[in-house]
Amino acid sequence: MELLSPKDLKKIFPLSQRGAAYIQESRIVVQKIFERQDPRLLLIVGPCSIHSIEEALEYATALKKLSSQVEDHCFIILRAYIEKPRTHMGWKGLVHDPHLNESHDIEQGLTLARNFLVQLAEMALPAATEFLTPHLAPYIEDLITWGCIGARTSASQPHRILASHLPMPIGFKNSVDGNIDCAIHGVSLARRPHRFMHLDDNGKIHVTNSSGNPFAHVILRGSSNKTNYDPLSIQQTLTQMRLLELPPRILIDCSHGNCQGQYFKQKEVFAHVLEEYKKNPQILGMMLESNLEASSQKIPNQLSDLQRGVSITDPCLDFSMTEELISALASPIVMSCTQN
Repeated sequence: MELLSPKDLKKIFPLSQRGAAYIQESRIVVQKIFERQDPRLLLIVGPCSIHSIEEALEYATALKKLSSQVEDHCFIILRAYIEKPRTHMGWKGLVHDPHLNESHDIEQGLTLARNFLVQLAEMALPAATEFLTPHLAPYIEDLITWGCIGARTSASQPHRILASHLPMPIGFKNSVDGNIDCAIHGVSLARRPHRFMHLDDNGKIHVTNSSGNPFAHVILRGSSNKTNYDPLSIQQTLTQMRLLELPPRILIDCSHGNCQGQYFKQKEVFAHVLEEYKKNPQILGMMLESNLEASSQKIPNQLSDLQRGVSITDPCLDFSMTEELISALASPIVMSCTQN
């Protein structure tokens, strides 16, 4: 089956000039946070994965309101993950299985994903996603403010080279087993120019030149048996980056290995990292997995039995707890400590 081209999908779901201008402005904000020209905390917040557009838009509307309330203290980007990397078997995400029934209607998945991301841009809410399938990038990259190369692909040469070409800041996660070198080396390679094969806007493979991504950075996400958001792990990572003459910039994932699979412990990680952030300007910010409702669920045999607002992949904090954590950043006591 031949898929429609990126160009054709963009014609169906175009991005307005206003939306495009906002995406560019939001990328510049992240770049300024990276360069410490903007002192705010960067927060990547949202569902582990998007499986219901209706629920995702409800979450986005709530997050947009929260963002406007704390915009003097942090810059919030919605975690809009439309693919799901798997260690074993499982649902592969909105793009690959939008109907949640293994029918793999990829063209419909692409359609839903781009339409959703366009809506976010038009409501001036920046989006983050993981670039898992390199050939997906041309379909959506114009809509993304911040991107991620995940724990299962940060050692992958094609993903590192893709990051060197993408037009937004990119974070590289340490591997699932806790290897930080793969993330650091990913940053190093992504900062360099490359010549490689890539899908163009017409859906054809051609030779592409990348200019390198100067805003690549490391994400600490812990491992299956160890966390790495403690001061020692942070300092060791920054030291390794300096030895390779890389800008020492890191983001910390409060979920995954850093909460040891217990989603409610993201609150503890958030509090600990915030304390370290007050002392260490090399920390860009944090990631939180959050949904309308807490925890997670398996995809039921009858899709009508799905619990509304509950993740079907990793368990998440509910929005009320997310709002409580982030709203606290605007308190005079917290911000006074941060600015001193």
